[in-house]
Amino acid sequence: MKKLLLKENIIPENAVPSLFNAAPIVALASSIVVLLYLPIGSMMPILGGYGDLILVMYLLAVPALAMVAGGFASGSPYATVGAQREMVSMIAYELPLASIVIAVAWLLYSSGVADPFALSSIVAYPIWTLVGPLGMVGLIVLLLTFAWVSPAELSKIPFDTPEAETELAGGVLVEYSGKNLGLFTIAQGVKTLVMGGLAVAIFFPWNLSPLLGLTGYAALAVDAAFFFAKVILLMIISVTVIRTGLARFRITHVVTLFWVYLGIAGLFGLSLVILDSVLRGVF
Repeated sequence: MKKLLLKENIIPENAVPSLFNAAPIVALASSIVVLLYLPIGSMMPILGGYGDLILVMYLLAVPALAMVAGGFASGSPYATVGAQREMVSMIAYELPLASIVIAVAWLLYSSGVADPFALSSIVAYPIWTLVGPLGMVGLIVLLLTFAWVSPAELSKIPFDTPEAETELAGGVLVEYSGKNLGLFTIAQGVKTLVMGGLAVAIFFPWNLSPLLGLTGYAALAVDAAFFFAKVILLMIISVTVIRTGLARFRITHVVTLFWVYLGIAGLFGLSLVILDSVLRGVF
């Protein structure tokens, strides 16, 4: 990484220089902004509001859109194909991701929690404590769906069709080098932390300090360490395990998986959460 940041940027002759150079900056900036909305352990997010979860969903799409813009601006046919695949992938995995967000917000709203789209509210009221047996099954389905969405958001195997080194020689990033490629790499690392942090905030928001009776800076330090441990464990399960067990999917398989199988799974989980609330007379 240090070597990349010290190297010179090479801009293709047919590229649009302004857009080509701006894309990695936008990708990194948007990833960092998302990170500022996430609670880390017992520390509340630096930024926050009433619709954090909706804003985070939009901001998560910005790095991918920046890669698409940079790919098209490079003038390379390989990058153009990669950018097209990136757009198709984005459209595909948004459906199951939206189902998860709607289910979580519905659950908090039906339980009378103020600001159901705020991440601080989600962390304060763990969703597992707000459901019955039927809703518990729905949340497990949504958790598994999120585990499959995460590697797609990060363009990791088996969802790395936009890059596909053996097919597209690097695809959407084929023309990037030096500082620009380094910025894209850092943005991808920050986004990995964001996806893990989002999973922790939604599904596993508990901290260790209450159990250990800690307060003050000791509690903040222990909870932050526990938070990063949970992020690492979740990323190992949802990214590393999947990528070591599967080969790269074709782009048509990616669309089918998210629009059909995971799309149905997300809607099924959402339906179970809603049905659980209705049967328990919560809503």
